[in-house]
Amino acid sequence: MRSVKRSTSSGRQTVARVSSGLAFGTASLIPGAEATAAVTAARDAGVRCFDTAPYYGLGQAELALGEALAGVDRSTVTLSTKVGRTVDPDAREWHFDYSRDAVLRSLEASLARLRVDRVDTVYVHDPDNHADEALATAIPTLIELRDQGVIGSVGAGMNQWQVPLRFIRESDLDVVLIAGRYSLLDASAARELFPECVERGVDVVIAGVYNSGILANPRDGASYDYRPASAERLARARAIQRVALEHRVTLRELAVAFSSAPAAVSATLLGVSSESQVRDNLAVWGAEVPSAVWAELRDLGLLPDDAILPL
Repeated sequence: MRSVKRSTSSGRQTVARVSSGLAFGTASLIPGAEATAAVTAARDAGVRCFDTAPYYGLGQAELALGEALAGVDRSTVTLSTKVGRTVDPDAREWHFDYSRDAVLRSLEASLARLRVDRVDTVYVHDPDNHADEALATAIPTLIELRDQGVIGSVGAGMNQWQVPLRFIRESDLDVVLIAGRYSLLDASAARELFPECVERGVDVVIAGVYNSGILANPRDGASYDYRPASAERLARARAIQRVALEHRVTLRELAVAFSSAPAAVSATLLGVSSESQVRDNLAVWGAEVPSAVWAELRDLGLLPDDAILPL
């Protein structure tokens, strides 16, 4: 397993305390034996960090995780959830709400579904078009809860890096979860966000390392950022894959190794839905990638401009 930096913000320990640097996302989990087997297999393998959100399955993912961890010593796992996408499981609806009341109600419901009395990290979830409200209400509310010991750390989780960078500069965040913006096809988070995080002691959790599919399997019709990938991106992903295979590694192994490498990154988040996927993720995570791969990709101009080479 890869090592992970341990950093703190204002003396608080954040999500970086996961010992392996590997975290599992639970967006696809639903309550039942399969979800419990997946979480149990992950814990047996040494994974201790699990991420969820009310938005995932309109509460189903949190219920599944809570069920899977029932009876587990709470001190042996690190849990993160989110606020901002407020859900009504009975009506099967959700809406954006970053108000203080919504944050408090959302977190209370999450704690009930997870069967715990506290979580380690709470992220403000996708406030792309609600940045001002998140800064004015949601983040201060979470900071208050952190200072009271109700939660461990405060973060922002988004598919971009610009708004998280603003949050870091204008509030007291501990961690950011960035999806898809440090990958083999888009390393833009390294330009300004990573240096700022290092300077301020803010942890970075990387997600979306496959850019929603194209870097797992660049087939015809593959997705990039949840939309059909362009011909140009498909061609680049396939070119990277050819280089990987020449060095006897898979594109997925390359994608995970690349996104996990920067010093700013404390943990890498991979999704799980079954015990077999846990085993597959662990194999991908543990794969050794020859340094010659990175040198060849660089020389061929196949790495993003902002790439931090894991040499």
